[in-house]
Amino acid sequence: MDAPKISVIGPGAMGEAIIAGLLRDGLTPAQHVTASGPDVERVEELRSVYGVRPMTDNAAAVEGADVVILSVKPQRLERVLSGLCGKVPPQALVLSIVAGAALPSISERLQHKALVRAMPNTPAQIGEGITVWTASAAVSTEQHELARCILGALGSEIFVEEENYLDMATALSGSGPAYVFLFMEAMVDAGVHLGFPRRIAEQLVTQTVRGSADYFAGRKSHPAALRNEVTSPGGTSAAALYYLEKAGFRTAISRAIWAAYERSQELGKDKHRKSPENSAERD
Repeated sequence: MDAPKISVIGPGAMGEAIIAGLLRDGLTPAQHVTASGPDVERVEELRSVYGVRPMTDNAAAVEGADVVILSVKPQRLERVLSGLCGKVPPQALVLSIVAGAALPSISERLQHKALVRAMPNTPAQIGEGITVWTASAAVSTEQHELARCILGALGSEIFVEEENYLDMATALSGSGPAYVFLFMEAMVDAGVHLGFPRRIAEQLVTQTVRGSADYFAGRKSHPAALRNEVTSPGGTSAAALYYLEKAGFRTAISRAIWAAYERSQELGKDKHRKSPENSAERD
């Protein structure tokens, strides 16, 4: 599909990341991209930065669209789908990145069959994200490839046949940056406690995390093998790891990710119970 017309419903951080990725990879020109949401100042900001078309009427924003991207908060989805029901062009692909929103539910409320559900993560904002996605049976080969290109503009992408992997991805990679940032924050604070200036502690931790991830990706060894490489008998790493294991570090991570998985499943139910007016999140 040459220069597809793409409407992004929900101009928040991830919506902006998608717009930036589309334009950065040259998938379509700015004049073919529409950013729609209730905040006039926000959509005008995106117009000034990226040159996209700003709109506050979602139904009008999807007119003539080849792709409609739903990037709203789960609590806002019900209202958005109600406003778009019957308005999405029959030939359009709908791509949702809404956590917890299953394809059958979106299809029923939107009265549309060609759907993709995806779960990107925060590093997508700099083109270094990882997105897990799946598609409904009605998605054509051309639309499938278009979805792959759009999501690839955010970083790496992994297609899965079964939708239940999406809630798992939400818990593991979607929420994953939050776990990493908390770990980094704890390391930085520990460095400051030891006596480092905060800026030096931040630099040490940032490069340690970045370098460790790159080293793991390059070696393609089991993490335990790499951990053993830097754990000398009776050494400093051994002492630290003993304390982490004793404190239940591994179990805490596992339980946290499981809690996120359960919450992802609950979100699909919660969004039908919560009133959109009670949410302060942007569409």
